[in-house]
Amino acid sequence: MLSHGRGGRLGRLSHAVLQPGFEGTTAPDWVRRRIAEDGLASVVLFGRNIAGPEQVARLTAQLRAENPDLIIAIDEEAGDVTRLEAWTGASRPGNLALGAVDDTGLTESVARDIGRELHAAGVSLNYAPSADVNSNPRNPTIGVRSFGAGTDLVARHTAAWVRGLQSAGVAACAKHFPGHGDTAVDSHLGLPRVTASAEELAATALPPFAAAVEAGARVVMTGHLLVPALDPELPATLSPRILVDLLRGQLGFTGLVVTDGIEMKAVTARYGIDGASVRAVAGGADAVCVGGEHAAEEHAELLTSALAAAVRGGVLPEERLAAAAARVAEFAAWSGERFRAHAADRADVPAGPSGIGLVAARRAMRVVGGADGALPLPADPHVAEFAPSSTLAIDRQTPWGVAAPLRELRPGATSVRLTQDELAADAGVLEREVLAPAAGKPLVAVVRDAARHPWMAAALDRLLGARPDAVVVEMGVPGTSSPGAVHLATHGATRVSGQVAAELLAGKPHFSGS
Repeated sequence: MLSHGRGGRLGRLSHAVLQPGFEGTTAPDWVRRRIAEDGLASVVLFGRNIAGPEQVARLTAQLRAENPDLIIAIDEEAGDVTRLEAWTGASRPGNLALGAVDDTGLTESVARDIGRELHAAGVSLNYAPSADVNSNPRNPTIGVRSFGAGTDLVARHTAAWVRGLQSAGVAACAKHFPGHGDTAVDSHLGLPRVTASAEELAATALPPFAAAVEAGARVVMTGHLLVPALDPELPATLSPRILVDLLRGQLGFTGLVVTDGIEMKAVTARYGIDGASVRAVAGGADAVCVGGEHAAEEHAELLTSALAAAVRGGVLPEERLAAAAARVAEFAAWSGERFRAHAADRADVPAGPSGIGLVAARRAMRVVGGADGALPLPADPHVAEFAPSSTLAIDRQTPWGVAAPLRELRPGATSVRLTQDELAADAGVLEREVLAPAAGKPLVAVVRDAARHPWMAAALDRLLGARPDAVVVEMGVPGTSSPGAVHLATHGATRVSGQVAAELLAGKPHFSGS
């Protein structure tokens, strides 16, 4: 007979497959209680949970005191998507920068450095790397998070990233299966549709995931994507054809399958957060990630209750829920043992990131033009930064840009940051805030995915029409052209990428080292 209580068999199985986030920089009582009493096997950390290295280490120790094998996950891609450095900006460039360098040894070293810091912070699972091939240049959610637009390049760097991260005792997670690169909709906001044929997917989107599996990745994250060639009805996160037949059957993956954030509108708009969670587990997912936006105890209660009720109602076979919980337990034991095996390394490792991020950012920088002494700038410049709205995967508070690091090197530099709404509301703002303050001095225009934002490209064209001598810094995915007297491509909007751009503009290093 089934036990219906929160602490009974169904309650424990339901808690086992949940990976919830929570509010605060200390462990809430409800989280600790559910770990100790109800079988909660995982938690996820976000930027809101992190104030610094010592604090997060205390937080993870609090959590792991309730269960030494607790899975503590984080979404630390480095680059634009960072949680450890959400308040400062990442000290390591992201995937597009690493793909631009195309040195798998460097990629492996950067990932190992990330893993070393995560391990010291008490994290055992990282929702990275992105194995998506960014074949659609207008992709609103992947972009610089991908190693690039070439399948072979993405595959070899995905494998290198997995090896590097896991060599530091932290499990890697290849995402977003079966590939979010050829999409034009942000799955946080709607359901992307992938129109490629099965043959095209096998040739372009799937090889990086196969490379991740071969490299030993123990976790794969699903994408909230409708892929009619594979399943014309269900998004990948909910699809047995994609998660069981393709991922496990054809690719031979035997590890843990975790969903992308289940509260995302790609799946909740049709099924609700509870319905999407039930369908995900029924479809072959082993763990449900939630808490990016729904982080209260009531949301954990809603989902665990929904899973238990689905079993009782015959919607979710108990055997499937038990199999998912067993795979979570298997992964928890593996990751816990691996985490402890690397604990002896922590005493000899300095706190915080090493200098490898600066090395990588410098190698990723591309400069077009610059003849006739245009660099370094001959005087303190005026900097105009054009700020787009970004995917919810990027923490809103994460700083980016060139103006701030440039002022550290050139204190006389001035700056303005403009948005699409500001430009649309005031026809004279470009003249008043950009061109007039730049009269008689160098002008630097900083853009982020200008080729994907028509308003930004139009503003840049107007600016360059008046100031063809302006230097342009592209901090997103570079377009097919390189406008400006000098064009710098950083391949990401990280703190360290902005610092390297500032070095070139100012003609002096931001840091010592190379």
